[in-house]
Parts: sequence; structure tokens; C-alpha cells
Amino acid sequence: MPLRLIIPLISPAAEGALYEQIVQGFKTEIGAGRLKPGAALPSFRALAEDLMVSVITVKRAYEELERAAIIYRRQGLGTFVAESGGDRSREVKLDRARELMIQAVKEASEAGLGSQEITELLQSVNAKHAKL
Repeated sequence: MPLRLIIPLISPAAEGALYEQIVQGFKTEIGAGRLKPGAALPSFRALAEDLMVSVITVKRAYEELERAAIIYRRQGLGTFVAESGGDRSREVKLDRARELMIQAVKEASEAGLGSQEITELLQSVNAKHAKL
């Protein structure tokens, strides 16, 4: 199955480097449970061909995911989702969400919004996102 059906398409025009888009795509799919622990991932070459990027780009993405203990590689066998990959992926995503929320609260405060207005803004954004 082509992996582009599993992770969102990547694009040079999108925010972030191509390898970061690959990393985020895997984190999202693993964190959501759509890629299960133990699931085999495509080789560097196969994924690079499928996503139309260089093998080096895929290698860098896999290395970052491996450093975060989300995936692991076995010589001669391939690359797989780690048993704790979903938990680690969710932790990483929660940390990033927390950082973004801190930045958003800071920006809103600097724009003159009070705590209640910031809470209402967050609820409004959350309600719109839930409809997507």
C-alpha cells in the first residue's frame, strides 16, 4: 500500500522541512493508533519513491523518529513502530501543543485580551476544529 495513503502528503510549499513533515505525519498516524506497534514501515528507498523525495530526506526523518523512540530498526529486517511509539508520539505532540498554547496565550495577552477572553477564544477555536 502506498504510504501516502497513510501519512498526509508532503510539499515543499508547506510549512517545515520535508523531513519534518514526514516526522509529523508518522507521529500523527502512530499517536492516533492508525499505525500500530510492531507495524512494518517501508524502506527508505520505497518511501522516498512514494513521496517523491530523496532517500536522505527519509533517512533523516526515520533517524529523528528513532531518537524519539517512536520507531526502531532491526538490521536485515526493517523498520517498525515501537511498542511505546503511540505513547511517545502522543507525549511529543502534547509537549508541542503545550508550547503552542503558551505562545498563543502570550500573544493574546500582548493583544490586550484578559483570561476570560483567552478562554473563550480557545473554546471558539476548539469548537471550529471539532467540526472539521
